[in-house]
Amino acid sequence: MQKESYTLEEATRKLEGYCAYQDRCHKEVVKKLRDMGMIPIAIDTIIAHLIKENYLNEERFAQSFARGKFNIKKWGKGRITAELKFREISGFNIQTALKEIEEAQYLETFDALAKKRLREIKEKDIQKRKKKLADYLLYRGWESHLVYDKVNELIT
Repeated sequence: MQKESYTLEEATRKLEGYCAYQDRCHKEVVKKLRDMGMIPIAIDTIIAHLIKENYLNEERFAQSFARGKFNIKKWGKGRITAELKFREISGFNIQTALKEIEEAQYLETFDALAKKRLREIKEKDIQKRKKKLADYLLYRGWESHLVYDKVNELIT
């Protein structure tokens, strides 16, 4: 089966649509271009065009990623940071993205999530309840000092 091939112009238009639909990071765009069979010089040319035309902006991607994962998935800053690092986002852009999350809203969401999860835990043993709640919150990327303080506050 022959792989479909693209001209530079076709690939550029296709990637403009790909980036316009949703903010993307450079790593995703490069992978998409490689999957399309583009050669390295074409990839560099297209990436430069996308950046110049503001289709591709890592700072904007990081900010919308952080907002979305916090607001929709209720992730903590640790998990958001890890996911952005996995996507090869710079430390500066990660810090900028985390500023998108207001501290008061962050703590409010954390409190609500912890209380909601505690209601769902059916375990009777206090130590096991504490462990289940802590593991859940830590997995979602909430800071350990917040998690352990909250677990001790909610389960006595």
